[in-house]
Amino acid sequence: MSIASALCSRMPMVVLTAMVVAGCSGDLLPPASIDGENTVNAIRPSQDVGQERAMRAAGPSSSGDSPLMTVGGNAGAVDAAYPVVAGSPPAAAPGNRLPMIDSDEALGTGGVSQASIAGGTLRVPDEGVNMDAGLGVQPVQGLAEAQAMEIAEGNAPQVVVDGIGTDAPQQIGQPVSMPMSEVATEVGRSAPAGSGRLVAPVGEEQQVAFIPRFSDPMAVPETQGGMPASEKACRQRLQRLGVKFRDLPAISKNRSCGIPYPIELQGLSGGIQIRPAAQVNCQITEAFAKWVKNELAPSARLRYLSGVSSIHQMSSYSCRTMNSQRGAAMSEHAKGNAIDVGKIVLNNGKEILIRKKGFFAFREKGLLKAVRTDSCKYFTTVLGPGSDRFHKDHFHFDLRMRKSGYRHCSL
Repeated sequence: MSIASALCSRMPMVVLTAMVVAGCSGDLLPPASIDGENTVNAIRPSQDVGQERAMRAAGPSSSGDSPLMTVGGNAGAVDAAYPVVAGSPPAAAPGNRLPMIDSDEALGTGGVSQASIAGGTLRVPDEGVNMDAGLGVQPVQGLAEAQAMEIAEGNAPQVVVDGIGTDAPQQIGQPVSMPMSEVATEVGRSAPAGSGRLVAPVGEEQQVAFIPRFSDPMAVPETQGGMPASEKACRQRLQRLGVKFRDLPAISKNRSCGIPYPIELQGLSGGIQIRPAAQVNCQITEAFAKWVKNELAPSARLRYLSGVSSIHQMSSYSCRTMNSQRGAAMSEHAKGNAIDVGKIVLNNGKEILIRKKGFFAFREKGLLKAVRTDSCKYFTTVLGPGSDRFHKDHFHFDLRMRKSGYRHCSL
């Protein structure tokens, strides 16, 4: 096949391709203006461009229509195809014109209500736009509004003074006073009887300066006169041991007698009662509670198949010398560091008196011997029947500290 015949056979295809391209792009023409050498401001259908040129040649109409607004701001730029009223949104788009970005037409919200237009501009209501109402949310009153309302009504909890910086300042309203009965309710506790605190009658309003008071010694910081950390830790251990007690005011009689942080021992774990309640320090209480729980109660159950119901003490805090003898050293009782036990009562009603037993009282003698032997693990001094004539009817337990670390247990 020759070259001429090959060209002739391909010519129809080339012509057909050119016609298709011309047919698809024939209605798109570039605008008259170009912002730069290679930047086109916009591309629009050719019929719209023709209409714009005709309207521009005709000039402003005699009916007073506004001139066309130019787009781009350059000399010779293509004018917008729609008249614009100053201060109002563009009119609806004619024909196949694309709507302006962010316009009501583009957003699908419709035209702007004429009721909200005044003088060609959107008018905002004087009271503003209530966004909460539009969103269906309940209005929230801020702190500043609440305080302003209190001041306006004269219900401010503090004294409000107006005219500060002037020659005539004046007080506005009166501060809200709280009755003493409500103060006690607010704190959550009332003043105990005999505490020396003044409590106003119920219903009588008093204006007072509230000063916090601590009824719980454990809550008072040590820097404010509270008990040391060691005393607080000791009481926490008592609570874990199941000891029933309460704190007492400091006992101070003279330089030789007193308990800085006394407690009233009322009961032990297992429901064991202390009768009468003993005034002792925390250290002897902890040792006593451990001895009863670990030694005395198990020994009683082993020998009598019954637990301990109560322990009767004969002496706890007492400002006296040892054995109440003149010229003797001060007793550990004078510091609340000792306790004397005279009787043990079991749950089955059995009473075990602390005294020397007869030959056939095997179980009682065995229990008392176990008391003497086991109590030396917890106390530094143990005295009882057979030790001397002063302890023939009770056991004496104390925590006297000796330099040598010696423990005196009369077995």
